[in-house]
Amino acid sequence: MNHKSTEQSRVKITYFLDLTSSWCYWAEPAWAELKRRYANSSVAFDWQIALLDESGMCKSWMQAEWFYRRSGTVVKSPFMLNSGWLDPYQPEFLEINCVAEAAKDFGVTDDTARLALMEAAVREGQKIASGKLCAQIAAKAAGLDAKKLLAKAESKEIEQRVRASTAQFHALQVTQRPTFVLDSDIQDRAVFSGVWRVEPLAAAIDAMLNDAAAYASYKAHFGDPPAE
Repeated sequence: MNHKSTEQSRVKITYFLDLTSSWCYWAEPAWAELKRRYANSSVAFDWQIALLDESGMCKSWMQAEWFYRRSGTVVKSPFMLNSGWLDPYQPEFLEINCVAEAAKDFGVTDDTARLALMEAAVREGQKIASGKLCAQIAAKAAGLDAKKLLAKAESKEIEQRVRASTAQFHALQVTQRPTFVLDSDIQDRAVFSGVWRVEPLAAAIDAMLNDAAAYASYKAHFGDPPAE
């Protein structure tokens, strides 16, 4: 289920998200389009959890629905997101994110489990504060054993990984989810925080691929730079 390149990657794009973030939900079509557009190219794709904390979390159904109306009209969605998943309210929703992360350990490193969980939460309003429910949803989507998935999701190892990737997100000194980080093999980096449209991301990838190819061409003609 991995999204692999057919040649050595020249650009890697890392998508930082929280599964309960409405803007991450709206960014999913752009992510899917990038993977389609750059299939069989030297672009590698990865996603990492960046937990929302209480400072970025809606505090009530009414508040969430206000934000959902705003984002839904911005993206011109024909449907409104569902705030029902916020019951009961928590300062962070660790379980759903840990289940998605745990699925990676069973070979599900693509978007299958993650998308099923996001759909169940912000589209359907299911009570995803329950780790058991999250494991059942992800397991059904990805063909996994729900009990084994839940046990892995509740392990210290998975929580530590989720906390570590969240720390990596904060180290970027950005605040918005989604955040996309593009790194090339010539050490160029571009960070897009809060961007959900495909066009700026694709433009940056194209520019970075062109520059990386130019460096490779120059090296083929002239070799490595002199030591001194």
